[in-house]
Amino acid sequence: MKKAKYEEELKKLQVELVNLQDWVKETGQRIVVLFEGRDAAGKGGVIKAISERVSPRVFRVIALPAPSDREKTQLYSQRYMQHLPAAGEIVIFDRSWYNRAGVERVMGFASEEQVEHFLNVVPKFEEELVRDGIILLKYWLEVSNDEQEKRFKSRIKNEHKQWKLSSMDLEARRRWYDYSRARDAMLEATDTETCPWFIVRNDDKERGRLNCIKHLLSQIPYESTGTTIVKLPDRDESQAYDDAASIEGRNFIPEEY
Repeated sequence: MKKAKYEEELKKLQVELVNLQDWVKETGQRIVVLFEGRDAAGKGGVIKAISERVSPRVFRVIALPAPSDREKTQLYSQRYMQHLPAAGEIVIFDRSWYNRAGVERVMGFASEEQVEHFLNVVPKFEEELVRDGIILLKYWLEVSNDEQEKRFKSRIKNEHKQWKLSSMDLEARRRWYDYSRARDAMLEATDTETCPWFIVRNDDKERGRLNCIKHLLSQIPYESTGTTIVKLPDRDESQAYDDAASIEGRNFIPEEY
């Protein structure tokens, strides 16, 4: 897809995301969107495309770091539950409670007993969210072996992308098939009628972003609340003074560009 066409289509979808935002604020709806997938699957790019033209107070992006020593002693879902939306909010999880079924399982951070318990309990937990009125959407971004290798090599070569590449990512590359088996088990246990998984083919990141956003919008029964006509008020001149001159001599930064 040519860049101009991609940007044209993305702009249309982002207008609809603004309409969705207005509807969520007006109706008090609560929405949760989970993004999971292999390392370098493009989760960050999709989330950025969704969130860059809307309010961060409505579209809250949650990307939690590794759990602290204190959090490790808490109920597993506790650190995620505190980020669930209130009325008028959309919460986007950049990785979620499904860490237990993915990286924690593959890397041995959770026991098989803990993983099996999670896979048994999480469908019930998600059904409770939906029963309480939350709209829950779960996306798995799928990337091929060749494309993941290409993206990892690009990160290695590009100093602007090296921050994206951790020792955990390199180990994840080595354990490709372990992640595949973990993915399969996760989908088998948690792809339910009430809370299905939606898989996004994302070897082509631009097409993947557009397809994902379009699908997300199709899953929510929002309506346009109408365009508000805004009129810029005139400046109040009753107490006018030379406010530009009043800051002369202050510490301005050098204008090098």
